[in-house]
Parts: sequence; C-alpha cells; structure tokens
Amino acid sequence: MYSRYYFSMKQGLGTQLRHLIELLDGAVAASYEEEGIDYRPRYTPVMRALANGAALTVGDIAAAAGITQPAATQTVALMRKHDLVAIAPSPADARQKIVRLSKRGQALLPRLQRCWSATSAAAASLDADLPHPLSDTLAQAIAALEQRPFGARIRAARASLFPDDKEQS
Repeated sequence: MYSRYYFSMKQGLGTQLRHLIELLDGAVAASYEEEGIDYRPRYTPVMRALANGAALTVGDIAAAAGITQPAATQTVALMRKHDLVAIAPSPADARQKIVRLSKRGQALLPRLQRCWSATSAAAASLDADLPHPLSDTLAQAIAALEQRPFGARIRAARASLFPDDKEQS
C-alpha cells in the first residue's frame, strides 16, 4: 500500500506530460471507438497533411504535420498496415517514397473530420476551464525550447548545481 507521502510528492515534468497525454489520447481513442472507427490518435497529423488529396514525401508530411521524420516514418508504416495510406516510389527519385491516402483512408475522412471537430471543441472547453489556456502554454513552451533546447538547459543546470564536476558532458 502506498503511503500518503507518495501521493503528495510533486511529479516531475516528464511524468506529468506522459499522464496528460495518456488522459487526452485515451479519451480521443475512446471517441473513435464510440464512432466505430478503428483508428489511432497518432495518425491524425499525417491524415491532416494528406487530407487535401496531395501525395507527399515522408519529409513533407513531417514538416506539414509538425512531427519528426522518424515519427512520420513510423506512423506512415502503421497506417499502411491498416490500409489508410498507399506508398509508391517517387517518379523523380526512386529513393524517396510518395505517400497518399488510400481509398479506405479517403472514405474515412468525413467521419474523422466530425471526430476532429468534436475534439477541437472539447480542447476549447478545457482551455476555458484553465487559468491560462493549455494550448497557449504548450505553444509558448515549444517556442522556448526551440530557442534553447531542454538538453542545453539540463547541461547549464548541471554546471550550475555541480560546478566542481569534471565529468560534465
């Protein structure tokens, strides 16, 4: 059994973020299930990037979706297994792959867009319940980390906290 102290400890930033994502993604995934859609929330940035019917490279998808190229590559591979996207070699460069929505992915779009609208309204409701909108706070945190990455902040904190350490990297 956990002590009272365990539950009163302040959780670290990473733990809080993982828990927040768990709460949000869990609810979003459940909403897709309630609509009878076999779909993962992580597919959404890729689906949105491809929703206008364009065929894009994985790099283009990553840039349009605001995710890393490895994340885009993994997500596209999962989506292909679920027949949501089709992949073909680029006519300009056979080393590059061109991704487009499959017929199944295209057919699913109207139902997904309804879910996305409901999710967006729920996010606005959450923002309204907070003293500072979460979406604004997250955008500010991302901008601050783009200016000064968290790794640099860790190294600076380590140097400040342990100035005599010779093993700093």
